[in-house]
Amino acid sequence: MKIALFGPPGAGKGTQARYIVDRFDIPQISTGDLLRAQVREGTELGRMAKDYMDRGALVPDEVVIGMMKERVSEDDCRNGFILDGFPRAIPQARALEDFVQLDSVVNITVDGSALIRRITGRRMCKCGATYHIDYNPPDTPGKCDKCGAQLYQRDDDKEETVRKRLDVYRSQTQPLIEYYREKGILKDFDGNRPIEEISSDIVSYLEHLEG
Repeated sequence: MKIALFGPPGAGKGTQARYIVDRFDIPQISTGDLLRAQVREGTELGRMAKDYMDRGALVPDEVVIGMMKERVSEDDCRNGFILDGFPRAIPQARALEDFVQLDSVVNITVDGSALIRRITGRRMCKCGATYHIDYNPPDTPGKCDKCGAQLYQRDDDKEETVRKRLDVYRSQTQPLIEYYREKGILKDFDGNRPIEEISSDIVSYLEHLEG
């Protein structure tokens, strides 16, 4: 089962990916994790990527695609995988088709206002604990239950930044969504519902594809 997972920031892709990984026993492949691993291991592609990253430049498609091609050829991918964060644009999608044929693109959709509330409601603690003012608030407002420290909001989670992130996602990803929709392999899932309900629908759909 070869899957690409799409969804805007705050859509719950990470949570749903874990359900898919557990059910189908396939790895989740994140481009960010892949880049960091290649750099850490000092591979040729990793050294090329690090050169761009050190200069604050975007890693070129050919480097990312080379890493992806190597990764999906590894033994743990023989029964499939989930791509998270790749492809990001139509040229990457076309390059991917040279060595992988996706079975499905799972697209999680969430209302913009709900996404903003999900992300802007996050609160962090220096000890690593995380909270949400709506879904799992601390016992004492603004204070960490574990260590008592003052909670804070990441800059990335502030509303102005979140709106910009969502605008970038829509502009980059919408053409890609239509590309895969035209190929007949994209399936939308309403991400405004409870987590378990979404995961049940996604897993059932993928089980049907698997036959």
